[in-house]
Amino acid sequence: MENMNKRDRPFIAIQKNDSSDNLVFHMKNGIRSIKYKPVDYQQLHALTEAKKLASASIELKIRKAVQTSKISKEQTLIKQHKQVWWQELQRLHEVRCKMEFEIKLFLNEENIGNECLSDLTNFEQELSEQWCTYLKNVINPIQRLRADLKYRQHHISQHSHSHTQLNPVKVLEEVDFVKEQLKAVFEKLSLEQQKLENNLSEWNIKILDHSSEEKSNLLSELPMELETLECPYPDLKSSICNEFCNFTEKYQKKLQDFDLQLEDIYRNFQLSEEDHWVYQAVLDQYPGDLCGRRTLYLDMLQRYFPHKSRHDLVEHEKYCDQYHFARKQRRILIANWNKNRRDFIQKAVLTLAEACATHEMESTLAKDRKKQQELCADLKAKVRCFAGVSVFAWIVI
Repeated sequence: MENMNKRDRPFIAIQKNDSSDNLVFHMKNGIRSIKYKPVDYQQLHALTEAKKLASASIELKIRKAVQTSKISKEQTLIKQHKQVWWQELQRLHEVRCKMEFEIKLFLNEENIGNECLSDLTNFEQELSEQWCTYLKNVINPIQRLRADLKYRQHHISQHSHSHTQLNPVKVLEEVDFVKEQLKAVFEKLSLEQQKLENNLSEWNIKILDHSSEEKSNLLSELPMELETLECPYPDLKSSICNEFCNFTEKYQKKLQDFDLQLEDIYRNFQLSEEDHWVYQAVLDQYPGDLCGRRTLYLDMLQRYFPHKSRHDLVEHEKYCDQYHFARKQRRILIANWNKNRRDFIQKAVLTLAEACATHEMESTLAKDRKKQQELCADLKAKVRCFAGVSVFAWIVI
């Protein structure tokens, strides 16, 4: 039915304009056609150049705005850094004055007889003499040369038309000679500084390792309280000692796990040991309650370590946080170990004391029972003796 309806519809002829023919027609007519106007290429070029100039001007304004924003941001950061540095300078000055006062108070005349304090006093005197020698041989010649060069420069500028002549070659030779001397002095001082820092670092590591090992050994050793106390029940004391050993092994295992974790984290540090010291010193300059603290110290770290990317510094920061957290947990573990050890010793001592009291009570009861038995035996003997006498008297009667 549907096909029949389609067939009954009238035929509609669709006429299509030949666009290609029209296009050919317009191209043939060219400029004579009223729909097309001649193109003024010079005007288009001028408009294009004007647009380019406007675009370049806008781009220049954007660059200036970005540069101004960067400069403003940099100045703001420097201003915030200066505030932190000034506060840190005041704090360090106060700490220095306090430490110097305590050292002077410690090195008073009453303690001069002590050999160690006498050595420290002599060392302080030696350092003062070396500092005076350094000022005399290094700093003062530099200041004199600087003042002399300033005087010559001022004299030449004031008497430019005079016949005074200055030999620049001689001045440069003198400056180069002083530079060579200073370079040799600074190299020597750098070597001495490196040597002292290495010695201090080695002693610091030895002291820390010895302190940590000594603390661990003290916690692991069997307490003197348990060794010296006497217990009438050997099995009870042996059981307490075994329980203490199991208790100690459990904490030693946890402590070893923390040490391994710290070693793994330390191997992932992105900075060397010396750079890490600088990193920690920079972080310590910025208080924890400072607004925008992380932004400031990361900016300062990027200035200290331009060869390190921000990603490396952030990674080092992450591992440092993990390292500090693990060390904190390790300290908490040792504190809990020490506390639980004291509690265990206290309970063990009380248990042994109760055992001794119980044993003494049992001994007293045993002695009393023995006395009672002896008394009963005496009474029985007396009764038997009395009964024998009575029977004998009855027989006699």
